[in-house]
Amino acid sequence: MSKPSHILRPGKRTAELSENVKKQFSAPSSVKNVLPEFDIPKHDSILQCFAAVPRGAEELTAAELNQLGITDGKPGRGGVSFSAKREGLYRANLWLRTASRVLLKLTSFSASSPAELYAGVHAIAWQELITPEMTLAVDCSLRDSAMTHSGFVALKTKDAVVDRIRESRGSRPNVDTASPDVRINVHLHNNVCTISLDSSGESLDRRGYRLERNEAPLRETLAAAVVALTGWDGSIPLADPMCGSGTIPVEAALKAAQIAPGLHRQFGFQRWIDFDDELWNRLCLEAKEAIRRLPVGLVTGYDLDNRALLLAGKNTFNAGLEGQIHYFHAAMQDFKTDSDKGIIIINPPYGIRLGEEDDLRELYCQIGDVMKKQCRGWTGYVLTGNLELAKYIGLKASRRYVLFNGAIECRLLKYELY
Repeated sequence: MSKPSHILRPGKRTAELSENVKKQFSAPSSVKNVLPEFDIPKHDSILQCFAAVPRGAEELTAAELNQLGITDGKPGRGGVSFSAKREGLYRANLWLRTASRVLLKLTSFSASSPAELYAGVHAIAWQELITPEMTLAVDCSLRDSAMTHSGFVALKTKDAVVDRIRESRGSRPNVDTASPDVRINVHLHNNVCTISLDSSGESLDRRGYRLERNEAPLRETLAAAVVALTGWDGSIPLADPMCGSGTIPVEAALKAAQIAPGLHRQFGFQRWIDFDDELWNRLCLEAKEAIRRLPVGLVTGYDLDNRALLLAGKNTFNAGLEGQIHYFHAAMQDFKTDSDKGIIIINPPYGIRLGEEDDLRELYCQIGDVMKKQCRGWTGYVLTGNLELAKYIGLKASRRYVLFNGAIECRLLKYELY
């Protein structure tokens, strides 16, 4: 059974925990050298990496990696494993549109007890990665393992890390959960512990352009996954009649304009001891030189909410797309197409709260009417987490893709509009 992930926070005390949890962690933390020393990967070595991905988008991320020249991506549950040198790790963070973060795997080992966990973490030469002057944080996720308290798995990991650094350097680093220099990821599954470094820092959906958010915003990574599943390549128009703060139009435009989604943000690996500033500057310069300007009318957004449109304009400006996405103040039912073919993407409310479904039935009926009467020759896509409401669209979907909007299982419904 899965347990929620846990982020180590300073000030946690064992006294706050149940006696059962205390017993689980009663083994001494001084167990050392049970496992052989683990050497840190050298600067030019092949790195084992894992791109964490919103469920349903794993194949999309593998395809993105392939376009970056990383051809050994192996999609799995919740992500894609791949190998790359340092340049590939940097490129993945800079260019991946559908991944949440990129982890650099250090080692895996059996850990069915606190002592085994401590020994495995302590065997890593942390003093080569973290100095006493730097800060760290530990993220932990676990499932189906003997140790069941994610908070103390994170705490035990932190103890082993700082002990190893103190023994080598005479002092230890501090914990900073808000903005650490190094973020350590612990994944414990079936009593096998995988220790990784989080090379991304903040989640990759934090592109840096969406500084303000309206209600229930769509994550940038999910919006990018939706655009990718439509197969849109920028050769025909794309419109969002319910664009809100513009996430779908912006993600589509970023792709069409060949703008790297990570070009305007910072990454965790930039704080690492071995960060290659020269390599990173070269990759950013290459990305800037690849940008192209979009033609007028290629990407458009519509909404009846003036505040949402104001946010959409700000987000578009921040993304470097000023004047390249056109927004219109209009109700969804007033949407009309100007070309013979194109892509229409709609992300309507799902009616999560009690009683909302009744109010949304008319909206879903209107979506069907608009696509049927005003979008002939186009291809329509509707992302919804409510298949009961989707029935009111009144059109037969030619394909259904499963995607997750956080914990909500959604469907991206494709409609051929004749």
